[in-house]
Amino acid sequence: MRRQQNNIFANIDWFLVLLFFSLVIFGWINIYAASSTNSDGSILNFSTRYGKQLIFIILTIPLIILILFLNSKFYEQFSSLLYLFSILLLAGVLVFGKKINGATSWYNFGGIGLQPSEFAKAFTALALAKLMSDRQYNLKLIKNQIKAFVIIFLPGFFIALQPDMGSVLIYFSFFFVLNREGLTLRYFTLGVTTIVLFLLTVYFGTTWVLVSSLVLITIIILYISYKNKQFIRFNWPVVLATYVALILFIAGVGYAYTNILKQHQKDRFDVLVGKIEDNSGIGYNTYQSEQTIKSGGFLGKGFLQGDRTQGNFVPEQDTDYIFSTVSEEWGFMGSSLVIILFMVLLYRIIYLSEKQTNKFSRIYGYGLVSILFFHVVVNIGMVIGLLPTIGIPLPFFSYGGSSLWGFTLLLFIFIRLDAHKKYDY
Repeated sequence: MRRQQNNIFANIDWFLVLLFFSLVIFGWINIYAASSTNSDGSILNFSTRYGKQLIFIILTIPLIILILFLNSKFYEQFSSLLYLFSILLLAGVLVFGKKINGATSWYNFGGIGLQPSEFAKAFTALALAKLMSDRQYNLKLIKNQIKAFVIIFLPGFFIALQPDMGSVLIYFSFFFVLNREGLTLRYFTLGVTTIVLFLLTVYFGTTWVLVSSLVLITIIILYISYKNKQFIRFNWPVVLATYVALILFIAGVGYAYTNILKQHQKDRFDVLVGKIEDNSGIGYNTYQSEQTIKSGGFLGKGFLQGDRTQGNFVPEQDTDYIFSTVSEEWGFMGSSLVIILFMVLLYRIIYLSEKQTNKFSRIYGYGLVSILFFHVVVNIGMVIGLLPTIGIPLPFFSYGGSSLWGFTLLLFIFIRLDAHKKYDY
């Protein structure tokens, strides 16, 4: 083991740092555009949303220094304690938290709100990396898969109780990490199939989807058995179990949709699959966002020239719908630039993850890129109307201290691990 250098900035990947600050600064510019008014006065008016966000950005500097100051071994050795601490925070917020927009997700400290779920993602990534980097750990064993699933979904359980289902969905992104480390694609295929069957059942109804699915599976089985001439020796217990599981799932979805979901929840799914159009009710935010994006054209209307942004047509435009501000004021070119910056960031993290000299750092790197990828795809998909509104922020862009600090923590822990890989291992 070689001794670490004392310079906390030694071997830092400055390209990642540059990408980080580019996204944060451009994000703040769009928050300013979405939240400023003629009566705000100074750009340093800290009573405004953009003023508060500027304070959050300034406070990321000591956070970054702290992250880089800690020995890279710290994150591996104390990953379990950090994970446990995050679970306690998630449990505690249900008792001591403040309820905002129907969810008890925030601690309130003298007017400053902190959302523990934003930090739990980083600590979950650390805990999962710690578990899977053990030399005795074999992901092909069912018991080890269960251990990984518990680490991934335990935070999601407490977040679901708040309830904040959008944040819960983020934890499914860790399946990309598991797949990278050898988990079979069957789980991913099962997940995608489940989502498709769910949406088809919502759109076409239980009977049509159930009959069609059973017929399709039967045709596939007959084709395979005919081709291989093994109809008699086919694994019929598995086939029958598949039939039963399919019937129970589709019937269960149909029952839940009809008898359990509240009307506004049904409306969200109906709008998503195209059964209904509701541009003045449940689909208002998405409709206004789409119109705002379209109005930007190719080059955009210019900074502070977006009439729909300045007119507050899109609710929550400086948080979940910040991308619509980008599209209106900077147009297709500006939107493309943002997406390209995110793509370069993700590619760089993957590239560096593959160059890590120990398994822990590599797995954490893939946890980081999975979370960022999921956030970017879901948020932009939501804003342009391809996905339902589920309240997931755009990394480094959306207003909020907890979101910004959570993503900063995620990214700079990886930068710290990468910077000293040659000295630690």
